[in-house]
Amino acid sequence: MTKIAPIVLTIGEPGGIGPELALKAWLQRKDAGIEPFCLLSPLNIVENAIKQAGTDVPFKLVSDIAETYDVFAEALPVLAIEKADAIAVSGVASAETANIVINSITEAVALTRRGTASAVVTNPIQKSALYEAGFKHPGHTEFLAELAGPGTIPVMMLANSKLRVVPLTIHIALSDVPTQLTAELIINRCQITASALKQDFGIEHPRLAIAGLNPHAGEDGAMGCEEQTIIAPAIQTLRDMGIDVFGPLPADTMFHEEARANYDVALCPYHDQALIPVKTLDFHGGVNITLGLPFIRTSPDHGTALNIAGKGIARPDSLIAALKMAAEMAAKRLSTGA
Repeated sequence: MTKIAPIVLTIGEPGGIGPELALKAWLQRKDAGIEPFCLLSPLNIVENAIKQAGTDVPFKLVSDIAETYDVFAEALPVLAIEKADAIAVSGVASAETANIVINSITEAVALTRRGTASAVVTNPIQKSALYEAGFKHPGHTEFLAELAGPGTIPVMMLANSKLRVVPLTIHIALSDVPTQLTAELIINRCQITASALKQDFGIEHPRLAIAGLNPHAGEDGAMGCEEQTIIAPAIQTLRDMGIDVFGPLPADTMFHEEARANYDVALCPYHDQALIPVKTLDFHGGVNITLGLPFIRTSPDHGTALNIAGKGIARPDSLIAALKMAAEMAAKRLSTGA
């Protein structure tokens, strides 16, 4: 792999499994083939995580992200942000540590945009605790988009070794999907997705498959007309732009192995239509990728798991996959000069 700048990993919710996963990912760095990463966290959060894990994980404070390569083989590099005012308690999300969560993300983006880091990997956050502290954004992705600057349109992709999916609508009620699913939305999301597949995944001619909204993709209007009035016209416009896109496809037949060989990404009208197949194929190895940002961002495809935090049983598979995918994307950009 082309040598990239270090990856920065945010601490996420200190009371969740993020700190534990960071330790476990570093411990598995050799077997998993993880490129050097640096954890952005107060030292006392790291020390508490090591104590909770019951494992003597060596870590070293770095003053410059560039030191990561020199340190990583022997210790987990930690770029310290301010000390937490409150003690993080495993299994408890607190508004008192919200500033730590936010500052870790902000610093990670700043380092990456300056080019001193190659990618941002974010540990899960607990939105309810952030809201209590006055956080104004619907979630992680929207905050990253604000940090990226005006005009940024983030697109969520979930991926593993077997499938990439993009939900065209995300956290809205199913009853609202038909009104939110517009031709403009489909065209925009497909353009961003196709561009990202070229730039970050090295797919020269990406193939996009779009699922229908209704059973059997509407069955020529017998089960709904959105396929005919919204999705098909959007597909034709995209084809006129030179994008290889096809559909609308019946969602119940487009995710088996033979069908998946025909496309590089599946775009689905609503959240569960996209996430159920990707999580079924590889529940522990999924990665959440934000397309459309001027920097690379990946994240494990799970939450803070407060119910198991501090018990030493959290699996680092998804974080490891996110770290590896971020490195692969960064190497692809570096090799192409993107």
